[in-house]
Amino acid sequence: MQVEQQQSETTQTAEPTEKKRTGVRLGGLLALLVVVAAVFAFVIFSGITSRLRADNALKTETNELAVLAVSVITPTVTPGAEEIALPGNMQAFIDTPVWARSSGYLKAWYVDIGGRVKQGQLLAEIETPEVDQQLLQARAQLQTAEANLKLSEVTADRYTELFKTDSVAKQDVDNAVQGEAAKKADVASAQANVSRLEQLVSYEKVDSPFSGILTARNIDIGSLVNQGANTPGKELFHVASIDVLRVYVSVPEMYSQAAKPGVQAYLTLTEFPGRKFLGQVVRNANAIDQSSRTLLVEVDVRNPTGELLPGSYVTVHLKLPSNIPAVTVPSNTLLFRSEGLRVVRVKEGKAELVPVIMGRDFGDTVELVSGIQRDDKVVVNPSDSITDGQKVAIAGQGKRGS
Repeated sequence: MQVEQQQSETTQTAEPTEKKRTGVRLGGLLALLVVVAAVFAFVIFSGITSRLRADNALKTETNELAVLAVSVITPTVTPGAEEIALPGNMQAFIDTPVWARSSGYLKAWYVDIGGRVKQGQLLAEIETPEVDQQLLQARAQLQTAEANLKLSEVTADRYTELFKTDSVAKQDVDNAVQGEAAKKADVASAQANVSRLEQLVSYEKVDSPFSGILTARNIDIGSLVNQGANTPGKELFHVASIDVLRVYVSVPEMYSQAAKPGVQAYLTLTEFPGRKFLGQVVRNANAIDQSSRTLLVEVDVRNPTGELLPGSYVTVHLKLPSNIPAVTVPSNTLLFRSEGLRVVRVKEGKAELVPVIMGRDFGDTVELVSGIQRDDKVVVNPSDSITDGQKVAIAGQGKRGS
């Protein structure tokens, strides 16, 4: 009994101890699971965060690469030039197409391209048999009208004399007199028709409207010629007067006072190196073009020898009344576009294609007389693909151009 009692006490003492051990093991396992879950969550969070950071970095890098990096300089202010050089196109003083005023077939032409012609000189003849026959018919109708008029005049005179002796009624006299008036109107109408057809026949001969050179001949013998400029077909000839040539140039507003009528100018052409052709400002538009801020000016130059050709590209040099400050930039800042000379200016992080007018050319540098100010940031070596309004970033601030 005593032994059983001791075993029972031993069993009762071991049971709480085992429970404590089981509780400790369960608590440790739970803590381990919590730690594992925390580590797993940290790994997932770190992965997501790193991916987001990588995506943001990629976006930032992509945006940075999308912005064009450019180098810029600021222009140098130079003393104003004594003259300004402006581009222009030479035009004939008078330039006109010659159209046919009568329809038919070309019978002959007498002057080819490059030929000098005098005013009224015969250029070609057109064969118009229909018009010739219409003229013969109109003349015959005129003769008929004139004969009827003579008969009406005789009748009216006779009735007037008979009325004096009361041999005819007053109504018969009035009919005869008014019949004479109607026949006179018929004759006038027939004469006008004959004159019209005679004028058309005269158009069979194509004459030069003024003295000059023939710059185009678009017809040949046997070609069908249509009357008028709006009918199908081409102009017959093109005549240009080149004894005096016109050059139209756009003068910047700041130099508009240098472009008054009577001011002397001279022209230079690449095909005549070292030569100057004297000209004179004859008129200007007397108004500034708001889109370009320029004044349209006409310069006339005499061309008695004909060595200057219409359509040539020329440079017009105008004397300036006073020294107007200009800016100088490197030659590699210029951008040549179909619409004209441009310089790329950076403003508020965007590229602006600014139209400029060039003054003197110093080789490595050029003088700009319009478009750019001394504080502007001008792009060096601009890309041909750069567009107006494109975002750019300044890679390095350059010194002033020299």
